[in-house]
Amino acid sequence: MPNLSFVEDAVAPARTRLATALRGRVAGEDAPERAAVIWGTPGPRWFTPQDEIWRVHADAAMFAGGIRALLLQSLHPLAMAGVAGHSGYRSDPWGRLQRTSYYLASTTFGTIEHAEAVIDRVRSIHQRVRGRAPDGRPYAASDPHLLAWVHLAEVDSFLATYQAYGPRPLSDTDSDRYVAQSAVVVSQLGVLDPPRSIAELREQLSAYRPELIGTEAAREAARFLLREPPLPVAQRPGYALLAAGAVALLPAWARAELGLPPMPLPARLAATAAGRLGTGVVRWAMADPALAAERRSVSPS
Repeated sequence: MPNLSFVEDAVAPARTRLATALRGRVAGEDAPERAAVIWGTPGPRWFTPQDEIWRVHADAAMFAGGIRALLLQSLHPLAMAGVAGHSGYRSDPWGRLQRTSYYLASTTFGTIEHAEAVIDRVRSIHQRVRGRAPDGRPYAASDPHLLAWVHLAEVDSFLATYQAYGPRPLSDTDSDRYVAQSAVVVSQLGVLDPPRSIAELREQLSAYRPELIGTEAAREAARFLLREPPLPVAQRPGYALLAAGAVALLPAWARAELGLPPMPLPARLAATAAGRLGTGVVRWAMADPALAAERRSVSPS
């Protein structure tokens, strides 16, 4: 029987390299400095490690959840027009991901002062993002209706992937708490009546359904995310596992709107297994002791 400590020592360098690479992609080259501010600054916070939003947003399932959220968000033509016209998702995809990651980490794990400063910065940026969609309709990133759609797609996606790929699914009561805690943040951002329970989340998602359509811009974004990810060839198989897991959890109508092939039950089961595997590898890497030490330094008070 192999010596487990010897095996752990042998794979430790690979684990650290993978963890560092993942964090660099998601959080940027200055991730350690940002982490020191988010996790290490003492002061009151909106949430604690015992809260559901902390559990969900700290888990590796967020990697698949982010892909699912982007695909779902793209189905609103006005939201997609804003992304295509202003986000630089093709020219600077990792920069966009890092800004989103920083926002989520700051508002979930940071002090209230830090979270509010980040929200104010995002609101200021939203004021400058406006234009017209290809169909001629005007859009503005500060529009509460569009902000609400982006929020709904994120909450639904983060919860769906956590329930499928997380270490322990939330109960119905805990899921309601997660939705309610997410509402605390977006209320500050400008969403007027965010859902505060699973029932309200489903009701509001259904209300948007008549507005959602797979435009050419949405399908192009899906092709970019799923078939042309800006990654070295060696890193694409791991990303493909996460992407498969994300697509498997999309509603069937959303896959159809995006021009994705039908996913009968055997294919869906295989894709969810891929998502579980990919998430498990990310979770193992992100539990690297060096990164865990940063998170343990937080002082919620």
